[in-house]
Amino acid sequence: MSKLGELERAAMEVLWDSRTPMLVRDVAESLSKRDLAYTTVMTVLTRLASKGFVQREADGRAWRYSPVASREEYVAQLMLDALSLTGDREAALTHFARSVSSPEAEMLSQALADKQDET
Repeated sequence: MSKLGELERAAMEVLWDSRTPMLVRDVAESLSKRDLAYTTVMTVLTRLASKGFVQREADGRAWRYSPVASREEYVAQLMLDALSLTGDREAALTHFARSVSSPEAEMLSQALADKQDET
């Protein structure tokens, strides 16, 4: 999975925070503090669609955009991609596990226990 550029990330944050698919103008309004042209936002959303980050559905002559995956799924994939960069996955995982807070470690332990219960 590729990383998101700054504007792509900003657009994705808007889409992730929305409960419904959004028109380009809705995303542009949400990003109004950045003073972006409508066409810039449209280009960013089109690029995100071509990269597979968002799906779009026709709404009259416009498109409604929604994320393909959740923010959490995206971040998890980034973590897996980073893990694949190491020659020693076990060492990287061990270092990561030792770096998280106690509540995060408990959450990881529970997730791993749940995964074992599924099999």
